Amino acid sequence: MTKGGELYHKIASEIPDVTEGKMFGALCIKAANGKAGVMFWKEYIVFKLDAKDMENALKLKDAKIFTPMDNRPMNGWVQVSDAHMAKWKHYAELAMDYVKKIEVKEKPKKKK
Repeated sequence: MTKGGELYHKIASEIPDVTEGKMFGALCIKAANGKAGVMFWKEYIVFKLDAKDMENALKLKDAKIFTPMDNRPMNGWVQVSDAHMAKWKHYAELAMDYVKKIEVKEKPKKKK
């Protein structure tokens, strides 16, 4: 396992009330409401942040809006390289605090 992968798992184990799962085939950390807030993608870590924290994260060298497919940026998600591993836990905590507050709408039941 890579150093980034090890750190991702360490961070996931240190944040209370979260579970590890998958999103787009990548590892992710989810809140109890099922919302993902952190994803480990190709040796990068990606965070779902509110506008203020997103603005601050984008000031990091090489940080950018997460775009998993060409020309399809994911709003509210920022990709941070392993050059900033020392900041990963901080942003993971911010991300999980943010997504824990997202209201989950119940899906309508299908009519028979």
